[in-house]
Amino acid sequence: MLFASKLNYIAIDADEFIGYDQFGFHYTIKNNVFTKTKDGESLDYKNIALGKITKVDIQNPLKIILFYENFNSVIILDNQLNEIQKINFSENPTPIVANAVGIASQNQLWVYNSLNQQIGLYDYLKNEYKSISTSFPESIKYYQSNLTTFYWVDKKHNWYSCDRFGKITTKIKTIDFDQIKIITENQYLISKNSILSIEDIDKNEKYEIEILEKTFKNFSYKDQILSIFTSEGITNYKITIP
Repeated sequence: MLFASKLNYIAIDADEFIGYDQFGFHYTIKNNVFTKTKDGESLDYKNIALGKITKVDIQNPLKIILFYENFNSVIILDNQLNEIQKINFSENPTPIVANAVGIASQNQLWVYNSLNQQIGLYDYLKNEYKSISTSFPESIKYYQSNLTTFYWVDKKHNWYSCDRFGKITTKIKTIDFDQIKIITENQYLISKNSILSIEDIDKNEKYEIEILEKTFKNFSYKDQILSIFTSEGITNYKITIP
């Protein structure tokens, strides 16, 4: 058992909690309106024409990525939630139907193209796309990325990573989960039936995390802060991962 020390609680009204950035702003979605908040001050962004927001990437608060899968499109926002760029993959010379999008380094986006079942890199300044991986037929259940690596778990719960050169590494087969967050190359947080635990594949160890909430909608983790989102708000915990 891993004990989580409660830091604070913030009451919010939201459908989805995205997480915190390095400046202490938290991001939420309510009625498909994307919101950035800190100390009671907030900024909003909405784009009714593109439908439901599928995925948000806040790793770079100066270039926030909103993915609208139903319209095969991405919006890039600055730190004031102003539109920097709109990308419609359907207009690209290379046929792309994006099922996964995340920010990468060097003005690029990770894109999983369902047409060829490959991971590619899209240069959003040059409007150029190139596939970098081999095809993989099993569909993605969960994905996340950082500037150098694209991670995903397929429908059979196999966890993989792909680097910028297209090298795919098989990590491990995870247990069944409701939600998962990859925190390092070898560790992930996972929840099933509102029981939260951390698994270390290097040490082959699993720790259940003790929190106050019996049920929750979502969770996020950044810099040893575990944030638990319920229908009432966010509870932040300090945890020290072994």
